[in-house]
Amino acid sequence: MTTQKPHHDWQALTELTQGKAFVVERVRLVESGVAIEGGFEPPQLARLSAEDQVFVAAFLKSHGSIKEMEQVFGVSYPTIKARLNRIAGALDLVEIDVPPSRADVLDRLSRGEITAEAAISELEGRP
Repeated sequence: MTTQKPHHDWQALTELTQGKAFVVERVRLVESGVAIEGGFEPPQLARLSAEDQVFVAAFLKSHGSIKEMEQVFGVSYPTIKARLNRIAGALDLVEIDVPPSRADVLDRLSRGEITAEAAISELEGRP
């Protein structure tokens, strides 16, 4: 069994489409060579810029550790959070209201981003 490298990679496709909507009209299964034609919307993540796809992959590889992302990308916590918020805004995500983790609250407190009172309030689950 041999696998063939795709003729075009996602990075080239995202550069060509420049964030504009597109539809895939032909899909070929590499293993069997079967081709399917029709109109297929690409997955949401494939519609992100190549740089944002790399960022999301790094975030997943770091198991969602913003602290690790700060080190990898050499930027601050607010910069990582702002980029995550921008990417999340570009995706159709299910809305959930997850309270911040204890570690996240304590990290923000240690960086002086929130007061001790705000940290206590978040840890106790109050608004």
